[in-house]
Amino acid sequence: MFATGLPQIGEAYFTAASMMIGITSGIQIFCWLATMWTGRLRLTTATHFVFGFIFIFVAGGLTGLMLASIPLDLQSHDTYFVVAHLHYVLIGGALFPLFGGFHFWFPKFTGRMIDERLGKISFWLLFVGFNTTFFPMHLLGLHGMTRRIYTYSPELGWGNANLTATIGAFTIAIGGIVFIANVLRSRRSGPIAGADPWDAATLEWAAASPPRPYNFALLPTVTSGAPMWTPPEDRGVVTGMRPDRREVLVTTLTEAQPTQRMVLPGPTPWPFLAAFGFTIGLYGSVFAFSWHYIAAALGMIGLIGWFWPRRPLEIEP
Repeated sequence: MFATGLPQIGEAYFTAASMMIGITSGIQIFCWLATMWTGRLRLTTATHFVFGFIFIFVAGGLTGLMLASIPLDLQSHDTYFVVAHLHYVLIGGALFPLFGGFHFWFPKFTGRMIDERLGKISFWLLFVGFNTTFFPMHLLGLHGMTRRIYTYSPELGWGNANLTATIGAFTIAIGGIVFIANVLRSRRSGPIAGADPWDAATLEWAAASPPRPYNFALLPTVTSGAPMWTPPEDRGVVTGMRPDRREVLVTTLTEAQPTQRMVLPGPTPWPFLAAFGFTIGLYGSVFAFSWHYIAAALGMIGLIGWFWPRRPLEIEP
């Protein structure tokens, strides 16, 4: 927006908004650091990806604050500096946490442990490859290399940095191959995980790995924020529920005192049909506006079927 010819007051608003993002992101970073500082960390593959995420995300955030400055943004607009910033925020803020979450949840949704040795190898390949690829792009952007060019003159002095970035890109590819191989190998022959291989505190680790379609045969009760660490003699299950329909126990928000039973709706294809219709229509609208009408027709059919009144929601005291 700084390069669109806005009045100065408009540019000032965008500068303020960009700067304020750093406040909320900084609070998040300190919350995550405090969580790890007060915990008992085990350097698993998932933990490695968490540390890598924080490092990369903070680096991307710092360049984002730089781009909030109007003079610098005008100079670096449409250069590789912006490309580097975008990938540091996007991959550091999204891809690395996804890798960490995948390694953490792999035992739960497969029932087998993922190989930690190969996992850490894939992490270091991805981490080193990522920084080798995108950090030189900051320098390339500051030296004037613009986006969307396929070649350049040798005398511009961009060759070494581009070669380094290319080596990093191949390193990322190798890390991705190691990750995929590790997943396939562990899925087939990894050690049996058990219900709670991480000694975690939250209730989802009380279910079998992988979980049964019904999750729990008997609904457990929760009396603390760490139910899996509650002494066994203080644990309990919900009783008195009907087995012939989907009933859940409703409790008060703060004291978790039981108040009523609620019957949940059964399975239905209407939400999928609504999502499918809108997806088809919106994808087609990229090529022709008339697809918007198809999206509205298909999506509304799903929404009407989804929200069509059938019977009142049953709530019993």
